[in-house]
Amino acid sequence: MDDLLPAAKQVLQTQPFSVLVGADLTAFAPGQAELTISITPQLRQQHGFVHGGVISYAADNALTFAGGSVLGPAILTSEYKINYLRPAMGSVLIARATVTYAGRTQAVCRCDVFSVDDGKENLCAVAQGTIVRTGRSSDDQD
Repeated sequence: MDDLLPAAKQVLQTQPFSVLVGADLTAFAPGQAELTISITPQLRQQHGFVHGGVISYAADNALTFAGGSVLGPAILTSEYKINYLRPAMGSVLIARATVTYAGRTQAVCRCDVFSVDDGKENLCAVAQGTIVRTGRSSDDQD
């Protein structure tokens, strides 16, 4: 179990967009994942809030890592829905995802996204998604 987080962090580092936004996987265990992003000026929209696309990315990736923790690495997001609750401000974005249901080929996951402002976590979005096995490994070629 102790080697799950380092292996998952290595997978995250192979995703160019994750590297671009500065995402970090801070927790990874069967049925759960936590992704954090330091809020930089480049991730804000014109009103100074974290851009909704960044919040959506964080939720989607946390959902996928949580689903992958029970389905294995050959997975994709089949669908997800996000509800924005309040503008995200502060220094850090945290996306915490858990598996609600896991079958043989799909997992339904839930994610709460928080912004941290002055050390206080504020819930800014909730998401739910379905993660599916692709039947292929990342080593397969087209």
